[in-house]
Amino acid sequence: MKNYFIIEGTIADVVKGQFFKGGFEVSHGRISRIYTKADVPERFILPGLIDAHIHIESSMLVPAEFARLAVVHGTVATVSDPHEIANVLGLDGIDFMIRNSQKVPLKFFFGAPSCVPATSFESSGAHLGPEEITTLLGREDIKYLSEMMNFPGVMNNDQEVMAKIDIAQKQQKPIDGHAPGLTGEQLRKYIAAGITTDHECFTLEEAREKIAYGMKVQIREGSAAKNFDTLIPLIEKNSKDLMFCSDDKHPDELLEGHINLMIRRAIQSGYDPLQILRVCTLNPARHYQLDVGLLQQGDPADFIIVDNFNDFNISATYINGQAVARNGHCLFSTEKGTTPNIFKASPISADDIKVPALAATVRIIRAIDGQLITKQETGPAKIKNNLVVSDTERDVLKIVVINRYQDVPPSVAFVRGFGLKKGALASTVAHDSHNIIAVGTSEKEIVNAVNLLIESKGGIVAVNGEEQLHLPLPVAGIMTHQDGQEVASIYRQLNAAAKELGSPLHAPFMTLSFMALLVIPELKLSDKGLFDGTQFHFTSLFNSHTPLTA
Repeated sequence: MKNYFIIEGTIADVVKGQFFKGGFEVSHGRISRIYTKADVPERFILPGLIDAHIHIESSMLVPAEFARLAVVHGTVATVSDPHEIANVLGLDGIDFMIRNSQKVPLKFFFGAPSCVPATSFESSGAHLGPEEITTLLGREDIKYLSEMMNFPGVMNNDQEVMAKIDIAQKQQKPIDGHAPGLTGEQLRKYIAAGITTDHECFTLEEAREKIAYGMKVQIREGSAAKNFDTLIPLIEKNSKDLMFCSDDKHPDELLEGHINLMIRRAIQSGYDPLQILRVCTLNPARHYQLDVGLLQQGDPADFIIVDNFNDFNISATYINGQAVARNGHCLFSTEKGTTPNIFKASPISADDIKVPALAATVRIIRAIDGQLITKQETGPAKIKNNLVVSDTERDVLKIVVINRYQDVPPSVAFVRGFGLKKGALASTVAHDSHNIIAVGTSEKEIVNAVNLLIESKGGIVAVNGEEQLHLPLPVAGIMTHQDGQEVASIYRQLNAAAKELGSPLHAPFMTLSFMALLVIPELKLSDKGLFDGTQFHFTSLFNSHTPLTA
């Protein structure tokens, strides 16, 4: 790395809110002097981009491999909630993420997961209580309390929930929120508890209400949940209250772009480039007090070079004065590391997931493409030999969740929206406890898919008879050290395979992974049973005792 160099062009000063022609000197990784100059190269020099809320684990890549894909797109830092691996491995998982992230230049800022497990209605590999949160928030490398998903706990003044919030406030660290659809008096109480952000706004009205009560809204464009088009008009009047985030980014989409794609879309929609840049640089850096440069004298030299605003092609990315990407290529390498994991489930049989027909109708989870929320429906059960089975004609398929941390009977329900006509899909990426989740057209196909994952101790699989396509995920059953481009290629093949089996979903495996996330309404399935996320309690598969002869 050069200890001293000069860079010139049209510079974006997001602090003062202006562009100017000039340059700056970089000395030992920091900006030592800034100057104006009329005759400079025709390029833009901008602060490096920050993803204000992401679970690195959802890329299925360890942090070091994630970094190799992200820096190409101008990302210099992430605000990262490690609650996915924490649900599997607890504090050891968080330590793994931090150690692995320190092997590469990208700046990962981790939080203390507030909800491990997300609820008491599921089985996870670990529990982080107030004692663990105190330990984490006392560390300088833990910047905030991660998303408080247990909003009913806040509403009801749950002792453990409020203790975690109190610890964060005493440490003067921000508290992230997670409150889809919360409005009115409940929202005011949630914010009054000290929660400062939310990335779960589904409507413009919801986002505006949260901003009015003092929240920062993180506009999300991930692989499953996409709220950019709905929320981007907020920039006109509320740019100071916004950040950009991806939340969950699968490897195939990360290969195509990151926060840079949101910037390009916003600029092409006619919004002010400077306001957009402040949203994804200044705002998160200030809110989370990140050591990320904003092109001010004395700052770390974290910046990107862009040819023009309309295309927003990133020609180079620098972190701490080091060139980490140039012309679409990452300039640093990584090494393979350890593969910590917990996996105690034993193989299952078809008998384990059979559903006796106790009534003529069943509750059905309705998956929605591009959303984390589901709808609750009811419909006639397809009954064969006194058993309820998958009904491919009406797209009502059996869905199964299996506890991976101990041997207990599987949990079974039915889902509409996956559209499979044959075969099965299964994954150990199942938010947030990462048990085994599978959907399929028959017990045989589901069993084959599930047992393949049990044998490999984690991954993603599509099966159809003897045909199998498998992406092993040996790190906690949710990540791999494998090269990001290779993982993206296999994941694309898996998505294509799911669509060949009949699925109309844009991201079938991402959608599947959220069918067990109980804190997102309306109806989900945990390893303990069918869960009503609106009423926040378990519910029955058979919604009534409709006679079988009806």
